[in-house]
Amino acid sequence: MRKSFKLDEIDCANCAQKLQEKIQTLPGVEDASVNFMTQKLTLQAADDDFETVLDAVIKLTADIEPDCEIIR
Repeated sequence: MRKSFKLDEIDCANCAQKLQEKIQTLPGVEDASVNFMTQKLTLQAADDDFETVLDAVIKLTADIEPDCEIIR
């Protein structure tokens, strides 16, 4: 499954790149991209595990970029 989510308060392109690289290392993530210009996260994971993976991505995002929020 592939879904896109709005990012609120991603501050810079470097932050977006760092976040993308960390998300891609999470178990269950098949692909992820963070676009600073459009303020979007695109996440791909197995259908059965998608919500679990998304929860892990949300937690990681809060740890790395506390001001950034993923809008579901």
